Amino acid sequence: MRNFDLFNLIISVPAVLIAFTVQGYAKAFVADKLGDKTPRFQGRLTLNPIAHIDIVGFIMILLFRFGWTKPLETNPRAYKRGYKDAIKVSIAAPIGNLIAAFIGMFIYVFLIRFMGTVLSGAAGTVILSMVYAVVSVNVSLFVFNLLPLPGLAGFEIFRDLAPKHFYKMADKIYEYQFLILMFVVFVGSSILYYPVSFIINLFYSIVRIIL
Repeated sequence: MRNFDLFNLIISVPAVLIAFTVQGYAKAFVADKLGDKTPRFQGRLTLNPIAHIDIVGFIMILLFRFGWTKPLETNPRAYKRGYKDAIKVSIAAPIGNLIAAFIGMFIYVFLIRFMGTVLSGAAGTVILSMVYAVVSVNVSLFVFNLLPLPGLAGFEIFRDLAPKHFYKMADKIYEYQFLILMFVVFVGSSILYYPVSFIINLFYSIVRIIL
């Protein structure tokens, strides 16, 4: 069991690196395109993981399935279309994860279908497991980040769509965001299994049709 856990930990490292980097870059890219140059000045318009990874958050997600990236500062006042652009920036990170997951699934199915014989050994198992982990981690983060919980994209979108007086309530909710997220991760994580599995199976079916 320990070897199995260690194996999962090792193959998760590149998957989390990719997922966190995609999240940070996607949000920075969209904000920059919509007129907010703050992420550019922060050096976040790059696919270099160092610019996006918070080492503590990175270790936490590997060990406890709960982590975070470096915070990305944005200036909503720079957006031309106000809350509509703010919503686009908020949803950019999970959409980036979804795109990364689909690309990962394409590579995974391609390797199995056209290089299955070459990857039949132990090394091939490791490679395929790493690629599949990219799919699994990115889809999981996509679903998780769309939850309307403080600190997540889903909450930011809900906040921007809600009446103005909700902003004051949101500030109070943010004070308890860590406790709320921890509770969901350790108590309600099984709820995420069904949408995550559905998306992964859907991507697999689509790629099988393409290839």
